[in-house]
Amino acid sequence: MLLLEVISGETLPKPDRGKMRFHKIANVNKALDFIASKGVKLVSIGAEEIVDGNLKMTLGMIWTIILRFAIQDISVEEMTAKEGLLLWCQRKTAPYKNVNVQNFHTSFKDGLAFCALIHRHRPDLLDYSQLSKDDPLHNLNLAFDIAEKHLDIPRMLDPDDISEGVPDERAVMTYVSSYYHTFTGVQKAEMAANRICKVLKVNQENERLMEEYERLTSDLLEWIRRTLPWLQARQQDNTLADLQKKLEEYRLYRRNHKPPRVEQKARLETNFNTLQTKLRLSNRPAYLPSEGKSVTDIANAWKNLEGCEKSFEEWLLSEMMRLERLEHLAKKFKHKAEIHESWTAGKEEMLQSQDFRHCKLNELKALKKKHEAFESDLAAHQDRVEQIAAIAQELNALDYYDSATINSRCQAICDQWDRLGTLTTSRRNALEETEKLLEKIDQLHLEFAKRAAPFNNWLDGACEDLVDMFIVHTIEEIQGLIDAHNQFKATLGEADKEYQAIISLVTEVQHMAQQYHIPGGLDNPYTTLTAQVISSKWGEVKKLVPQRDGTLQAELQKQQNNESLRRQFAEKANGVGPWIEKQMDAVAAIGMGMHGSVLEDQQNRLKDYEAAVIGNKAIMDEMEKIHQAVQESMIFENRYTQYTMETLRVGWEQLLTSINRTINEVENQILTRDSKGISQEQLNEFRSSFNHFDKNRGGRLAPDEFKSCLISLGYSIGKDRQGEIDFQRIISIVDPNSTGFIQFDAFLDFMTRENVDSDTAEQVIDSFRILAGDKPYILPEELQRELPPDQAEYCIQRMQPYTGVGVPPEALDYMSFSTSLYGESDL
Repeated sequence: MLLLEVISGETLPKPDRGKMRFHKIANVNKALDFIASKGVKLVSIGAEEIVDGNLKMTLGMIWTIILRFAIQDISVEEMTAKEGLLLWCQRKTAPYKNVNVQNFHTSFKDGLAFCALIHRHRPDLLDYSQLSKDDPLHNLNLAFDIAEKHLDIPRMLDPDDISEGVPDERAVMTYVSSYYHTFTGVQKAEMAANRICKVLKVNQENERLMEEYERLTSDLLEWIRRTLPWLQARQQDNTLADLQKKLEEYRLYRRNHKPPRVEQKARLETNFNTLQTKLRLSNRPAYLPSEGKSVTDIANAWKNLEGCEKSFEEWLLSEMMRLERLEHLAKKFKHKAEIHESWTAGKEEMLQSQDFRHCKLNELKALKKKHEAFESDLAAHQDRVEQIAAIAQELNALDYYDSATINSRCQAICDQWDRLGTLTTSRRNALEETEKLLEKIDQLHLEFAKRAAPFNNWLDGACEDLVDMFIVHTIEEIQGLIDAHNQFKATLGEADKEYQAIISLVTEVQHMAQQYHIPGGLDNPYTTLTAQVISSKWGEVKKLVPQRDGTLQAELQKQQNNESLRRQFAEKANGVGPWIEKQMDAVAAIGMGMHGSVLEDQQNRLKDYEAAVIGNKAIMDEMEKIHQAVQESMIFENRYTQYTMETLRVGWEQLLTSINRTINEVENQILTRDSKGISQEQLNEFRSSFNHFDKNRGGRLAPDEFKSCLISLGYSIGKDRQGEIDFQRIISIVDPNSTGFIQFDAFLDFMTRENVDSDTAEQVIDSFRILAGDKPYILPEELQRELPPDQAEYCIQRMQPYTGVGVPPEALDYMSFSTSLYGESDL
């Protein structure tokens, strides 16, 4: 009982004074009851065995007392007593050569561990550098003597027993615990050192995140700066092949070059939010990126990039449509010009000829009729000349690259056409002047010429139409051409009748010429057209009709394929588009905590959404392939869906970014909850109150809504002038930039600070003051002795020198250093 009173510092009940056996048993039971009252469970230890002198039982009980009152209270970082004491020895002896404490037996055999513990706390008592691992007895005796003489630690161990064999672990542990309790005076300094280490680790990690943010931001902005000129280039003298190549380069950029940058941007935003959260939780000032590298700058640059992408793709497609139209018009112009020039070849020489001056009367009349037929033919060609001029004008309006050649050729055709009109009028006047010298022309020749000329023009027009090039983009357009072609085929019956009638005229002329032997009677003086020419062109028309059928059907098949591509794209787009929108709403609901689950559940659900989005990437890739086929087929509109590939791409990227951002927000809330020690119930209460007053689900509160939210949580805000002053002070904390709104993160940070304590600059200053022994400065060797090497060096490099009378030159100012860790201090 006396042993327990001495070792516990408490008073036990008065012992029985008798000398008989039952008196002794009663006293031992009083001791055992006191031990049990301290929470020690005694197993198989009875008072009778102790009184009867059971050596093993007595020693066991004494060890239990030592363990409870001398060792069990030892706690280093919330470990068990044994583990805590071992960790304390390891930390204290870590800087010493030849000492490696791993247990309480063999690690202490050479005595150096005992000497290191003494030297660490009282370097004035021994010179550790003079000790040798090869002389354990000297080391042990030295340590035990110094401990007994200067530290009042009894000599509990025998050096011979320690150095030979395996020392008793309990004995060594009991003896070492005496060192621990003796040196508890410096425990205060160790706690101060631990606090400083914690603060410095936070600061080092924050600096690393700042450097990484600056590096990632510089890299992303530089990539955007290099990419923008390419997206903004608008070269005008492109060919269709050039644009196809540019479009393929743009697809390669969307597939390969941009996705890693999307991930980089999301990671950059996540790192920034995590950094700001860590700074806020550790009472550090908010991080302000370098000029031009803020999150807003990145968002603006990214928005500008996406705008350039959209306009670049639209320009490519519109330019392709323009060039396709130009190529078609240029070919059509060339085709019609060649037909017209072929027809006009030799016409000027013919109109300028004076052949009628030496003709017979009947030949002269024939020339007159022939000229009338030519005038009819000339009038029929007026429409073709106007078409040629109209095509040239459209090519000029669309900025065709070879407009000079087109204009030159068109001008030559128009000038020639004017000359032909003038020459035709002159020749007609000359023939009319000599008409009185002519006789009546053979009516059959005349009728043939009159009917053959328009029929020939019709044949020429039909041939031209049957080989005319066309460009369509829909089934309706090609169906219109097919209907027009079918209407044309319906007129072939009447045309065949006209052909038979014209051929019958030639047959009748031949019959009459043979019957009456008219010299030159077979020569038709009214026209150069012959039955062979008409028959040849008629045969050409009948041959071109089935060819035109095949061309139109092939185009119809192409448009049907295009329609199928539209439906394929629309079917997938109409599925993916609403799915993306639904996912966006679900992610937003989770981010606002509307489901009321714990943060880890929200985090897991968000990661499930992220996995689902990544798992559906194959659908987007398949749609990209279909979209490429759509563009290569020159399809520019789709009436089956409101979604374009661009909107789906942007939606997809926004969904991924929203998931990543929401995951980061939840992680920051977890970090806030865990670091501040608030419970999940408190966090749910904060979120529920915030959402209740966030009527429009915008994720932010107006000042009046925020005040109502605070009142709902029991926060007292008076209605008087002082209450308004207090509320404005709170507003300045949660909305430092005066945006007029309070975000949930700022609200949560305020509520946790109101409910949980955190480290401050004053606490850090007090910790350094303890390490410095109440001096207003600290020495490098004191930092190196109490802090890990890397953190000690961190402080030495950043602390300002401390100057004063009688102050060592190497003294450092720990007060200014501590306040700088927290920005502007409240001191």
